[in-house]
Amino acid sequence: MLETSTLCIRVSDTQICPFCYSRQIVKNGHTKTRKQQFFCKKCNHRFLDFYSYKGCHLQINRSIVQLVKEGLGIRSIARVLNISTTTLLKRIILLAQKAERPILVYGKKYELDELRFYIQHKKNLQWLVYALDHQTRKVISFYIGKRTNKTLNIVVKTLLYSKAERICTDKLPSYRSLIPKNIHCTKQYGTNHIERKNLDIRTSLRRFQRRTICFSKSLRITTAILKIYFWM
Repeated sequence: MLETSTLCIRVSDTQICPFCYSRQIVKNGHTKTRKQQFFCKKCNHRFLDFYSYKGCHLQINRSIVQLVKEGLGIRSIARVLNISTTTLLKRIILLAQKAERPILVYGKKYELDELRFYIQHKKNLQWLVYALDHQTRKVISFYIGKRTNKTLNIVVKTLLYSKAERICTDKLPSYRSLIPKNIHCTKQYGTNHIERKNLDIRTSLRRFQRRTICFSKSLRITTAILKIYFWM
């Protein structure tokens, strides 16, 4: 309730810090536009009495995460939230840095697959290689690059470090030289969950859809979008 109340109620009315909800706040001068500043003695945060720009509201990050998962593009999210695209891109990168990948557990069964998409134009073909926990169906690791052994090996090494019990893949020949035979599985229906995940990604994120003009312009932003989609 306190988090949403900052939209219409000033800090001077509530006398509560919007970060730690402490009442140990004092006035701390004014900005160039004559807005009252406050300082919290408990968490040492400095904040304004009210923010006129919507990009400064506390719940804006939560809205960005929700809209990214719903598959809206950068400009669509900026229009809905009424913020600039530059602010949105910076927020996406900061949110991606805070995303925490699931903890690896020894002796698990994983599914591994690749997903093809484009960046900027169809001449720049890229592959999303990622691994899925067979039991929890959570994405453990992913990497974007060309469809080479070097790209595949980055994700495979992560699974080998966790002492995977079994790694299920399709019959791509490159996997035979990267995954030990005793844990490698290429049987039919072994990658059902990750194939379904491929469909979910293509349905949710426009930049991964087939026959689309919604190409990503930046590899960095695409990686950040995937971190938010997978791990937040």
